[in-house]
Amino acid sequence: MRRTEMLQEIRKMRFEEVYFGWSESRLTQEEAARILGVCDRTFRRYIDRYEHGGVEGLSDRRLTQASFRRAPVDEVMAVSDLYRSRHRGWNVKHFYGWYRRDGGQRSYTWVKNTLQRAGLVSRARKRGAHRKRRERAPIPGMMLHQDGSNHEWVPGRKWDLIVTMDDATSEHYSMLFVAGEGTVSSFQGIREVIVHHGLFSSLYTDRGSHYWFTPDTGGRVSRTQPTQFGRAMKHLGIEMIPAYSPEARGRSERNFSTHQERLPRELALQGIITMDAANRYLSDVYLPAFNAEFMQPAAEEGTAFVEWVGANLDDILCEQYERTVTADNCVSFEGKTLQIPADRYRCHYVKVRVRVHRYVDGSLAIFHGPRKLADYDKQGQLKEIKKKKAA
Repeated sequence: MRRTEMLQEIRKMRFEEVYFGWSESRLTQEEAARILGVCDRTFRRYIDRYEHGGVEGLSDRRLTQASFRRAPVDEVMAVSDLYRSRHRGWNVKHFYGWYRRDGGQRSYTWVKNTLQRAGLVSRARKRGAHRKRRERAPIPGMMLHQDGSNHEWVPGRKWDLIVTMDDATSEHYSMLFVAGEGTVSSFQGIREVIVHHGLFSSLYTDRGSHYWFTPDTGGRVSRTQPTQFGRAMKHLGIEMIPAYSPEARGRSERNFSTHQERLPRELALQGIITMDAANRYLSDVYLPAFNAEFMQPAAEEGTAFVEWVGANLDDILCEQYERTVTADNCVSFEGKTLQIPADRYRCHYVKVRVRVHRYVDGSLAIFHGPRKLADYDKQGQLKEIKKKKAA
């Protein structure tokens, strides 16, 4: 049974139940319609059809009657046989010209689809799109870019430089060196932007595994299976946009070329060889100077940034995992045992689903709904207990 036919049968069964509930005054028309997932007017139409034709009156006739526009089977077979016997190997456009000269009345698309369904011609590969230079966003905060570049920034050491910049002006809002690009470094860059400038509208990124889940290597990203980073952006209402080619990230790539040319020389000039010192130089010296030299004016006045006035931002820009509490009020998380302390709200949390937050500094916390139950350090030790021992 086809899916459409199966859904029709389900609708019939559900309608009878709802209809009897309505006829016995247990349901109003509005409630009945809501159960069926239709509007009040559609429900009244169903009532008329049911009372005149019974259950079969609810059938969608489009599923049982052939379209009057559908070509007869004989005509379909005749076109296929003509191509197979006299024109095999011809491209569709060439064959279509002969088909029309012989009196054929069907469209080119119909002929092409008919031959493709018969397996006589193959589908052509999609042509590459004619690329046009994408215009910048008109005002700051409408679209931001985030990307990373692995390079030997100091002699003998390769780090990743994570840059978060505005599409409208090329202003760099955040620059930081990290040992490896990933979820934590992306959260750090986004946090700096929101704290200093506010929420923005959209974020343009590559298809790195910390940004997107891609079912097929090199294919389209999944919009229904967000990563930890994607979950946080959805929570904040920030639209994520994937880039499908290096050219699509041209502005980021050109800026990284400039950074790779300048930064190693400046760090060497300052005698900087550690990551901590390099990050201080980025924020205090390099970033302001770079923006002053390369930032472009926005096409229009105004801003799309919105001041952040929500809850604790760190509890959104973090990794979140669901776990079930064991019989001893503990949670197992990546080899660590997190003991939930007693509180005055519940006797215990055995078999309760809780949420473990791992923050960018590696510390942990357990939440039950919106309420935090406990904080832990990187090793999984309760912070409250550590404070008591220190006292």
